[in-house]
Amino acid sequence: MKEISDEITVRKRKRKARLTYVFYKLLWVIPLDHKKIVFTAFEGNGGFCCNPRYIAEEILRRGNRYHIIWLVNDMNRQFPKGIKKVKNTFLRRAYHLATAKVWVDNSRKAFGTAKRKNQLYIQTWHAALELKPVGKFRGELFPKIACLISRYDSRLADYVISNSEWCTKRYPKMLLYDGEIIKTGSPRCDILMTKREQIYKEIRTRYGIPQNAKIVMFSPTFRGGSQKGERQVFSETPTLDFKRLIKTLEEKFEGEWYILLRLHPQLAVSYKEMPLQDRLKHMLDVSQEDDMNELMAAADVFITDYSSSAFDAINMYLPVFLYADDLSEYVEERGKLMWNMRRLPFSVAETNNELMENIKKFDPDKYKENIFLFLQHHGVLEDGQASKRVADIIEEKRMEDVRQHIMAQTGR
Repeated sequence: MKEISDEITVRKRKRKARLTYVFYKLLWVIPLDHKKIVFTAFEGNGGFCCNPRYIAEEILRRGNRYHIIWLVNDMNRQFPKGIKKVKNTFLRRAYHLATAKVWVDNSRKAFGTAKRKNQLYIQTWHAALELKPVGKFRGELFPKIACLISRYDSRLADYVISNSEWCTKRYPKMLLYDGEIIKTGSPRCDILMTKREQIYKEIRTRYGIPQNAKIVMFSPTFRGGSQKGERQVFSETPTLDFKRLIKTLEEKFEGEWYILLRLHPQLAVSYKEMPLQDRLKHMLDVSQEDDMNELMAAADVFITDYSSSAFDAINMYLPVFLYADDLSEYVEERGKLMWNMRRLPFSVAETNNELMENIKKFDPDKYKENIFLFLQHHGVLEDGQASKRVADIIEEKRMEDVRQHIMAQTGR
């Protein structure tokens, strides 16, 4: 019965994709704007965030050379001067993608999107080192429609950026991509390497947190995702004992502690804040903030479950503790994890008791040594220059266009 339902879903999506493709082709009568760049994050659900944000900022720093468009579902999102936000409707999306020289995205394009030969599509993806199985690593749990869309989008992409030898080796199977992979680092991690001290203070000022107070950030990952042909997101109340967590952190690291709570961007669209039964005085929900890594830069401890953000955090040697209280259920639903969690350079807990013990036993010197060896072993490149490297790729394509135009004008 499930197979029949999947086949019906695939057929419907293919029919819709064919119509989408034809519509894009019709728009090709409009000349290409060689100065237009279209950015998208999390299928329009993200605001000014993730890898696309920091690439856009770098382009803006280089001067007013481009027309920057950002496709967004929520028009209340704020963007800096120089970026034009556009409602992510089908017609507007199709028009801007069909006429832009460059696309930058951290998620998949809509099935049926058509790209001209002389357009440039840079896929930045939204996770680097992954805990969650992605693509073919999901095995039989990888839905047919998800496979179809992934393969289609990957054929459109000209480049996929990577932050490590680990990713470069696995992206063909993870993303169903056989094109060029460029090791640039993760643009979203640049601020962790270059602006942490500044942001550490700014976030405390923004939320009225004392400058000498410490922050633990709790950010569980996306649940579900393209299961049984449909996108699902689960929003169970976290079982983490926050009161006990605060007490344990105070005993281990001393000081006054605040908790930043953050939902995954795909979930924050439907829920304004994390569903909790009890809230403590020093809890702040930052789920509606656009950018994850800006908040992470202000943290002193980071807690998640299966999010790749744990691997972002360790680049600044931030103490990371995994709290995976539904590990067996998650693996059954999602597939075998990409790593043996017990062999990672940070601890894993399946219960509150285990989490508190991991915090109490935390050895900062041993932790730093383990992180250093891990990053070296997997060829991780995070030096704060990733945004510049991606912007250089875009600039090179722009100069190539200029050279071709001059040759066409001079007949050379």
